[in-house]
Amino acid sequence: MVEDNAKTVLVVEDNPANMELAVELLEVRGFRTLQAATAEEGICRAKAERPSLILMDIGLPGMDGLAATRLLKQDAQTAGIPVVALTAQAMEGDREKTLAAGCLGYITKPIDTRTFAQTITLFLSAQRS
Repeated sequence: MVEDNAKTVLVVEDNPANMELAVELLEVRGFRTLQAATAEEGICRAKAERPSLILMDIGLPGMDGLAATRLLKQDAQTAGIPVVALTAQAMEGDREKTLAAGCLGYITKPIDTRTFAQTITLFLSAQRS
């Protein structure tokens, strides 16, 4: 039997257009989505709802996504939830920074609408292995 949250993705994104696109792409493929517009709200939702995966925008106002990921990974309640960075910053060294913060990997923006949901499924499968 599959747990209720087995396909729940928390999207932490401050840009409304990016949020809408990510949520739509996930929901059309059967994912349940949760939304947060700030790192702090994302941390609270992760603790309260224990999603199966968190998509974390790196360039959030205030606390950035890497700092939020570090906090999630230090907390016993949320340490086991995989975090995938969403970033428009695809510069040399950025992959290493996201992995060092505790991210499982990253997806660059703009989101590739053809492969996005499949990529999320692959991250979830990799985490279960």
